[in-house]
Amino acid sequence: MALAALVIANIALAFGPLFVRVSDVGPVAAGFWRIALATPVLLAASMLMGERPVRASRGLWGVLAVAGVAFAADLASWHVGIGRTTLANATLFGNSASFLFPIYGFIAARMWPSRMQGLALALAAIGAALLMGRSASLSPRNLTGDLFCLLAGLLYALYFILMAGVRERLAPIPALALSSLASIPPLLLLAFALGEQIWPGSWWPLFAMAVVSQLIGQGCMIYALGHLTPLVVGIALLIQPAVAATLGWVVFDERLAAADAVGAVLVALALVLVRQGSKPQPLAPGAGAPKSA
Repeated sequence: MALAALVIANIALAFGPLFVRVSDVGPVAAGFWRIALATPVLLAASMLMGERPVRASRGLWGVLAVAGVAFAADLASWHVGIGRTTLANATLFGNSASFLFPIYGFIAARMWPSRMQGLALALAAIGAALLMGRSASLSPRNLTGDLFCLLAGLLYALYFILMAGVRERLAPIPALALSSLASIPPLLLLAFALGEQIWPGSWWPLFAMAVVSQLIGQGCMIYALGHLTPLVVGIALLIQPAVAATLGWVVFDERLAAADAVGAVLVALALVLVRQGSKPQPLAPGAGAPKSA
């Protein structure tokens, strides 16, 4: 069941950029509706599971608020980028938190990455350079979209860092529900500030995004993460860019050139390798610390 949930999660999450493209509201407003429509369901699910998320989160409200703002900024940046680059690139760069988060782990623990993880980071850098070079050759707009999606990956890594502490006290669904609740006001305020259309003429892409991306995609992913190894999860991430590239080709005629394909394969391979459970090596004594310390 966990493996099936993981496959379903990655297929569902790959449809998110398509729903953003076809919605008739602004990209940030689309993120607002994705969270606003899904959060009541997540809160209800938490209570049905016997959780009391508000009571259990006392002492964590400040961290949850900052995490909510980080997630809102991540979603806003990613959705803006989706409209400016290919679906395949948006999905790949949006998943960059999968190798950015381990970098934080190495720094926080003052540890060197393993050889495999170092190779993964190098492959990611080469693949990203190929993809961005190809985007720049198409148009500056595509390169801008890649950078917005890469920024989204950085913000999502920050969200991971903040939520790591929250998850020590809260179960996955309540933690997701409360951080989502904290994301709603900043997304709405930013959509207003950007002058976006907020009220939709067609609701189906927004409901589809809330159900498919937030509830099914994130829900299945949270379930699978508790039952499968990081390597299996990392390999399954390859499903997302493959599905997104197919959707981009079928719906928007976004064809991959050779450089796109090679860059995508390198980044996807990096997502797999960096999640392997190799133990990082400790830094040499005194390394990374200020000399005056």
